[in-house]
Amino acid sequence: MNVQALSMHRYLDFQGQLTAPLPAWADIVTLQGFYRDMVLTRVYDNKAVALQRTGKLGTYPSHLGSEAIGIAMGRALKKDDVFIPYYRDMPAMWARGIAMEKNLQYWGGDERGSDFAFDDRHCRDLPFCVPIATQCTHAVGVAAALKIQGDHHAALVTCGDGGTSKGDFLESINCAGAWNIPLVFVINNNQWAISVPRKLQCGAEFLSDKAKGAGIPGITVDGNDIIAMYDAIMKSLDRARKGKGATLIEAVSYRLSDHTTADDATRYRSEDELQQAWQYEPIKRLKTFLMAQGAWSDEEEKAWQAHCRQEVEKAVERYIGITPQPPESAFDFLYEEPTEEIRPQRDAIINKAMRMQGGHHG
Repeated sequence: MNVQALSMHRYLDFQGQLTAPLPAWADIVTLQGFYRDMVLTRVYDNKAVALQRTGKLGTYPSHLGSEAIGIAMGRALKKDDVFIPYYRDMPAMWARGIAMEKNLQYWGGDERGSDFAFDDRHCRDLPFCVPIATQCTHAVGVAAALKIQGDHHAALVTCGDGGTSKGDFLESINCAGAWNIPLVFVINNNQWAISVPRKLQCGAEFLSDKAKGAGIPGITVDGNDIIAMYDAIMKSLDRARKGKGATLIEAVSYRLSDHTTADDATRYRSEDELQQAWQYEPIKRLKTFLMAQGAWSDEEEKAWQAHCRQEVEKAVERYIGITPQPPESAFDFLYEEPTEEIRPQRDAIINKAMRMQGGHHG
């Protein structure tokens, strides 16, 4: 089944044609900015995969195909809102102001990649959450705190379609409805939970139908249409800030990559299905629209691609140049005070590191 044929919130179809009049906020300059953002994060994604393949990064989850979802979230959130991401959310985090090298640090095994305190404008956001759907319960706590504080801020949490089958997700939307908290749930329904297809995840036609049981509004949005995504997220966040409660957004997209660089999707997904999905991807869609409006050109595309490659390479250089943490930091940041059993283990790690470095230890 072609999920893109289903009825959902949409302004721009896969051919770059408007299906409804643009909302008032969607001027050409804003849409050009969205396009630039999506292209930059795709160039970054390609580079990150290459770094993993050459041993300079650990296992990495590509966000190929979900750029519209991420950029829409990152641009719709206000500075004092709180973002609670899952592991495929680099575009949103970057749009929130988190530097690319932080993302590289994280997937390179450096826990300092989750430390956003370098810029207090963003330190309210939570780091990546790899366990499935547990971030939803964290988000409920965050949103409940925001409501108690009464500052009219909102929280936004994401998960994949597979995460909606977890009790953590269902309990979280139930609490959000019962407590009337300022929380927006965004499901990146990319049709695959690793190798499990969406049709085996849930019998409902739309994952947004799960909102009914929680007593909150649910909406299904074309996740490849950044105009529709930003519009739905912006309105849901505004509703939350005004004390009107939570919203569940299902963003219908497609995972154009393997689940992670440790996965081989050709073992369970047909090439025909993948090629069909490429017809609906978000970047080409918006580019086609902008070019039809005379708002983008081949020359601008070439220049922007070159700029993106330069920016990504600068981020990679900063990542490669970061002094590694000493191995004993694994103990130092886990225990407030080392126990008698831990001290000799910590010393052994230090001694081994010194031997490997020829007697020098940073």
